[in-house]
Amino acid sequence: MKPFTKICGISDFHFLNEIIELEGINYLGFIFYEKSPRYVNQKFLNKLKNFNFRDKRPVCVYVNASKEYIKETSSYFEDPILQFHGDETNEFCKSHKNEFWKAIRIKDHESLKEITNYNSASAILFESYKKGIYGGSGESFDWKIIENINLTQKNVLSGGISIKNVDNAIRTQPWCIDINSGVESSIGIKNINLVKDILKKLY
Repeated sequence: MKPFTKICGISDFHFLNEIIELEGINYLGFIFYEKSPRYVNQKFLNKLKNFNFRDKRPVCVYVNASKEYIKETSSYFEDPILQFHGDETNEFCKSHKNEFWKAIRIKDHESLKEITNYNSASAILFESYKKGIYGGSGESFDWKIIENINLTQKNVLSGGISIKNVDNAIRTQPWCIDINSGVESSIGIKNINLVKDILKKLY
């Protein structure tokens, strides 16, 4: 069974209009973290009013953001999933009344213990640990660490997934794969042809 697919780090409206036309993409991620080169600014948000996401669900990505900021930015979307990459507690994550995913940074098997702290998350997103970096490093971790993992939540695999390793990513049997820098022609610049190439491998 093929995994669901999420394209994350969308900050260009032209690319958004291109990707909305593609079949096989289930989730679209928007990053609300100022240190990210894919940070969504207010100008982009203003264009989203009445935007039709069709069969794709938006995911709003945060790192240790305030409750007010989360409420304000997520209000531009209809029924978004909230994705947390910082030190947020389970109580904080679920207090927004939205479905949420929690990212766990994987360094070794010990990292998996953190999953038990987020029993309200509908999905756990696995990304690579890099000291001092939140919200994804663009690098893969040792995927063997999560092989045969028994989760009550759904699992999302992220971190350095591209056309070169997407086959290996699928072999870990994730519920969803999260692709970001692997479909960029340069940092923060998404390339629709790279997305299409990966979709050919998936479907």
